[in-house]
Amino acid sequence: MIRIEMHVYGLVQGVGFRFTTKLLADRLQLVGWAKNLEDGSVLIQAQGKKDNIETFIQQVKKSPTPAGRVSRYTIQHIALNDDSSFITC
Repeated sequence: MIRIEMHVYGLVQGVGFRFTTKLLADRLQLVGWAKNLEDGSVLIQAQGKKDNIETFIQQVKKSPTPAGRVSRYTIQHIALNDDSSFITC
């Protein structure tokens, strides 16, 4: 199990980005959360099996919603948490 924090920039608010990110996380059996930030970016924390996290990262980088566009992102590994589901904030 690993946990990452991913900060995503671009056209990621108002396009269903968090909703489709949650659907992706649910499909990959990840827990964590995604929330909009005031600067127009989205902050995500996701935890799960390493292979599933890697798939998640690749899909988020492409934007899980066709209406979104990711222009840049940062990723860091963080400590595991006791989340039981993936939510949007």
